[in-house]
Parts: sequence; structure tokens; C-alpha cells
Amino acid sequence: MGLGIGNRLAIWRARAGRPAQGFVSQPEPRSIGHFARGKQLIAGNFLFAGHLVEAPGQLIWDIPVPDRAFAAEVQGFGWLDDLAAVGDLAARKRAQDWTYGWIARNERPRGWAPDLAGRRLIRWINHSAFLLIGRSGADSAAYFRALTVQTRYLARRWSKAPLGLPRFEALTGLIVAGLSLEGLEALTAPALSALARDCRREVDAQGGIPTRNPEDLLDVFTLINWTVLALREAGRDVPEEITAALERIAPTLRSLRHADGGLARFHGGGRGLEGRLDLALAQSGVRSGPRGGLAMGFARLTAGRTTVIVDCAPPPGGRAGLSAHASTLAFELTSGRRPVIVSCGSGAPFGDAWQRAGRATPSHSTLSLDGFSSSRFGKGGEEVLADRAPILGLQQADDAGGHHVSVAHGGWSSTHGLTHGRVLTLDVQGRRLTGTDLLEARTPAERKRLAPLVEGGQAIPFAIRFHLHPDVDAQVDMGGSAVSLALKSGEIWVFRHDGRADMRLEPSVLLEKGRLAPRATKQIVLSALATGFETRIGWTLAKAQDTPLAIRDLDREELPVPV
Repeated sequence: MGLGIGNRLAIWRARAGRPAQGFVSQPEPRSIGHFARGKQLIAGNFLFAGHLVEAPGQLIWDIPVPDRAFAAEVQGFGWLDDLAAVGDLAARKRAQDWTYGWIARNERPRGWAPDLAGRRLIRWINHSAFLLIGRSGADSAAYFRALTVQTRYLARRWSKAPLGLPRFEALTGLIVAGLSLEGLEALTAPALSALARDCRREVDAQGGIPTRNPEDLLDVFTLINWTVLALREAGRDVPEEITAALERIAPTLRSLRHADGGLARFHGGGRGLEGRLDLALAQSGVRSGPRGGLAMGFARLTAGRTTVIVDCAPPPGGRAGLSAHASTLAFELTSGRRPVIVSCGSGAPFGDAWQRAGRATPSHSTLSLDGFSSSRFGKGGEEVLADRAPILGLQQADDAGGHHVSVAHGGWSSTHGLTHGRVLTLDVQGRRLTGTDLLEARTPAERKRLAPLVEGGQAIPFAIRFHLHPDVDAQVDMGGSAVSLALKSGEIWVFRHDGRADMRLEPSVLLEKGRLAPRATKQIVLSALATGFETRIGWTLAKAQDTPLAIRDLDREELPVPV
């Protein structure tokens, strides 16, 4: 993995010289892990990059490696966060056995790519007390020698990390290690200049990043935070470009945060570990509220205890689009601490087939044509969405009637001669979301493209999907004209439509990181046929009339630990 001649030479050179003997000051743990994943690891269930390997009692380095992505996750040591989240003797034993096992095996190096080395350094330093307690002097010396070699390696190879999150990981790892280890501070200056440059180049004026992945944005924000904390603890000045990046990103993250504290799940991102976003925002010290207008291409409607987040931009392309989803005009809705309408999420943790399915339009809460996502892969099996849905119009407004967004995309203009428009209104109390979905041939070119189908009597089947969170209890009600949605908080929401489509409940899934398998759930599906130049479907999602304005939601069920 990553062992070209340049890497081998950099590793060989990094081994020369006296290693650090200790830390300048005792590092504080900063990264947060997942308790359930930690329990899985202790039980011998290794779930990485969509592959589950069951190997109780084995060192993590002795298990079979299904592919390069699996190996990369293992070599990055993110699992140290999960074992530290458990924190008992069994977790500590595995953390130490696997870390010192890596040190012993890496006389013949593996896992040496700049982003992986940066990720690994951060975890080793974050959890140094967890790794060093009870170990011999020889083990401690080996630990600091391995840290020193990796830091010197990164000083030579950080520039080979791809732009974006991998480069931020490499640079942050180098800066944190250089400032933490005795005698290595001189290695940080070039990395600090490069990080300042990347903050200026990769974080746009609205606080977004090219991938449009909210969880990626949180990762970048967290890494910049850790750099700032390390600089301040070392008594060093923080470059203005770095603090400015934090000030741009914080309002955007607040705009992408649902009422339950989780992030909107788009373009490969999850909701984030509970508490991680709040911690990062608090550490940054940036107090700016949510951004007005679009935030990284997303519109936010909020009132009362309800948030609605809508994808109002094309998916990213190029190097930023490797995990992009065909989710244009999709939305998520959360009421208080309870997600209601969701996206299926990223299937990457469950293998290639799930990853590809999760990127398709039917895996999102929006309209899709049968067999055609709004954005599509190019020819030749590329993983980038080459034919991306353009935004053709966008309006946002607030008035006495509520908060409104009207947006349209032309993802099917060239294939069917159709434009999809969506209008959403959240009332001022946050109790009612009103929606209209419109398929129409707007331009003469679109009408010319659609006319042969319409005049030939052909209809174009489409469906509007509303994926429900697994905790929502959905039942068809009122003689089939409505769906009642019962939340664990005690709230009841009711979904209705204007009668121009067939409504049914169908199976769906929620794809969540840290789970051994997708979670079964349901989706509301409105299916109809487009038979002319304009087809309009109206619907509402509203709290039942007897639902109070505020409910004390005290149910704090712990997630089951799938071991």
C-alpha cells in the first residue's frame, strides 16, 4: 500500500537520527470513538470498508485483508478511538497488542501513505496514555521511535497526499506530532504554511468544501481545530488563514445540523458521532449562527422544533465527486430529537453494491424517474457522476406564511425533455411541511424532445419517495388516504397527498456507519405517470392536531451493541 520508490526512500531516511525521548507535554485525548464498534472489535468482529471479518482472538494484523480500502482503514488506526471509547482492560489490551504489533511488523513497512500516516500519528498521540500505561521501558522507546520515524516521513511526503481531506489529515498529523514530540518542532513550519494555503484554497468563501459532504466538512473543521489547539498549547501564533477558515466553516456546519444535533446525510456523509459536532463548535470558539441563504448548496428551513434540509445544488464532479450522490432536490426532516424523513445514506460501509445503490436518486427523499437517476455515471464504469443535474432556478423566502424554498433541476432535460421542480413550505410553528413536485417540459427544446412520447400515448412512470427513519412507526390510515407516523417522543405526524398519485408503504433501508448490516425501515411512495407537458403532485406532512407544541422527549434508549 503506497510503497513506491519515493515512499521507501523517505522511510529509510526517516529512520536516521536520534528519536524523540518523550512528549513536550502530556497530550490530551481529542478524538471521539464509537462504543458499539469498540465492542465489536473486542469480540473479534472487524467491519471495515464494507467487509466483515470474524476472527475472535486474532491480532488485527493477522486477519485476511479483503481489499485495499479495508487495509487502509485498518492502517489508519481510527479503531483506536473506538477501543478508547470502551476503555476497559479488554479494550486496552487489544489497543496495545495491535499497536505494538504494528511497530514490530513495520521493519518491513506497510500502510505508509501520507494521509494514513497523519491519521495514525494523531490517534497514537491522542491515546498515548492508553497505549503506554503498564508497558516496559523497551516498549516505550519503540513507541517513541516509531512516532519519530513517521513524523520525519511525513515531513518529506505530505505533499503527495491528495488535495482535500487526505491532505488535511497528513498536515495536521505532522503539525500535531512535531509540536508534541521533543526535538521535532522544526519540522512543522513548512506544514503550517501548506495548511494555511489549503485552508484558503479548499474552504470556499461560504465555508464549504468541494465534496459537499457535511461529515467531510466536520472532519476538516475538527482537524483544523486540533491544529489550532496544538499551536496555542505550544505558545505559537496561529496563521490568520487558519482561524479565518474556522470562522467560515462554523456557520455552515450549524446550517447543516438538524434539530437532534446530527448532520444532514448527503454525498457520502453520515450524521456524525453524537456530541462530536457540538464539541468541535465549542472548541473553535466561533459563535456565528447558521448561515443565511444556501450553505454548501443546501437550504435550511427551521421553525419550532423542526428542521428541513434540502439539497439545492448539483452533485460535485471531478476529484471531489467520488462519493457524490444523485440527491438534487432531496430533503431530510427532523422533529426535536427524532429524525423523520431521511436519506438512505452511504452504502460504503457495506460493500460496492450498497455504495452504488446508496448514491442513486431512489435512495433519497425526492422524485425519480423509473430507471433514471437525476445525475448519472459516465460510460466506462467511472465512479464520478459525469451527467450532473443542473439547477435551473432557486428562490428562498420568509413571510407570515412560513419559510419557503422553490428549486428546479434539469437532470432529465436531455433524456426525457422534463424538468423537476419542487416547492417546500414549513409553517412558522414548524408543525406543517407543504410540498409540490412538478414535472414539466419548460422550453421549446424540452417540448420537442417530449412530444413524440406524449403524442404516441406513452407515459413516463415516476415516484416520489419519502424514506423514514427506522424509529418511525408508520401505518396507512384513513382508508388509505394518509400515513400516520408515530415517533418515540410521542408526536404523531400525518402524511397526505392530493389524490393524483397512488400511495403505498414499501420497504427501505437506513445505511449507518458502525452497524454490521443495513437497518430495515419503510418509505412512503407516491407513484404516478407523466402523460403531458406538466404533471403536478401536492402533499403535506403535518403534526396531528392534538400533538402539543412541545413534548418532553426523555426516551434515551441506548443503541443495541451488535457483537
